[in-house]
Amino acid sequence: MPPSPAKTPSERRVTAERRGHRGEALAALFLQIKLYRIRDRRFKTPMGEIDLVVEKGNTVIFVEVKTRARNADEYLTHAAINRNRISRAAQYWLARHPSETGKDFRFDVIFLAPGRWPRHLINAFPAA
Repeated sequence: MPPSPAKTPSERRVTAERRGHRGEALAALFLQIKLYRIRDRRFKTPMGEIDLVVEKGNTVIFVEVKTRARNADEYLTHAAINRNRISRAAQYWLARHPSETGKDFRFDVIFLAPGRWPRHLINAFPAA
């Protein structure tokens, strides 16, 4: 969605968004190295956005990427993920791609922090 013309985003918000875009690109590269196939990036739905939709074998994976400026506590970050939003957005993606409905699917999370390797949490949470 284009930004609202009525409000100019703050410098802090722009910096956070750029960091998020870089994190998603790094996560996509990381998954490609692990032989995942990228299906969609930043898939927007009325319910929200899915950072990455990837595929490996007969499984479609919806990936949430969490980029932090510091090495934050992953447990707190994982607990803060809006699982209902991601689940509803995934259902929307599956409805838009009916040929994929017979495949398995799961939800993964990739944590990124400076000076650390990406941490890939496979099957991070069940569908809501």
